[in-house]
Amino acid sequence: MLRSLYSGVSGMRGFQTKLDVIGNNIANVNTVGFKAGRVMFKDILSQTVSGVSAPTDERGGVNAKQIGLGVTVGAIDTLHTPGSAMTTNVVTDLRIDGDGFFMLRATEDQEQPFLSRAGNFTLDSNRRLVNADGLFVSDSEGGIIQLDDTVTAFSISQSGELITVGEDGTATPSGVFIGVVKVVNPSGLEKIGGNLYRVTPNAMPPDAQELPTGEEAQANNPVTGTGAIISGQLEMSNVDLTSEFTEMIIAQRGFQSNSRIITTSDEVLQEVVNLKR
Repeated sequence: MLRSLYSGVSGMRGFQTKLDVIGNNIANVNTVGFKAGRVMFKDILSQTVSGVSAPTDERGGVNAKQIGLGVTVGAIDTLHTPGSAMTTNVVTDLRIDGDGFFMLRATEDQEQPFLSRAGNFTLDSNRRLVNADGLFVSDSEGGIIQLDDTVTAFSISQSGELITVGEDGTATPSGVFIGVVKVVNPSGLEKIGGNLYRVTPNAMPPDAQELPTGEEAQANNPVTGTGAIISGQLEMSNVDLTSEFTEMIIAQRGFQSNSRIITTSDEVLQEVVNLKR
């Protein structure tokens, strides 16, 4: 069989994967905290028809003759570039102006928290800070953020500290900070849906997860590089529709070109079969 036939098939499969990723990016163009994906290709092992010969005093060297066997998906990267800011003026809507991630837990005793860039939080009936799916927002100590019944209002500083207002109208720093963690390799995080990421061994080792606490959390921007927390704003998706539609055109034409390779290879095989007549 012709090598070009299988090369065309591999190309169609690769561009189909690229279209799948582009479709997911466009579908999440308005998803809070979404990070776009990107497909990178690599060539498959080439078949060596003729080897290399080294140069001698009498004759020059000869390069190898190799025929490529197609393409495959080399990587599907998650681009953790910042998304645009949307002002909501809601106190519990938070945006991280930096590289950090919010820590969320399904239960109080969950050892490894989920990570997220989506900061659309609310207070439940027990005055606990939760996300839209009811996951608890962790503080810098790894606990659950819960307001006392005596708190009538509150605000959140750029360091992530809750500034509470008591019944007497006095604003007091609570000493409770929004838990934010920096990941060594954000691209190594595993997407699990619901704007959540799961930490993997390639994202960061367990002993590298150093959470800011106390006075350190007040200066989390220069200490850990997690960035400032902006209350009243949300980070929107970082999907660029102009780039996505441009890549869609490239993927579509690449898919068509590889399908033409298959058609041409089929015509060549048909000519070979016709030799029997």
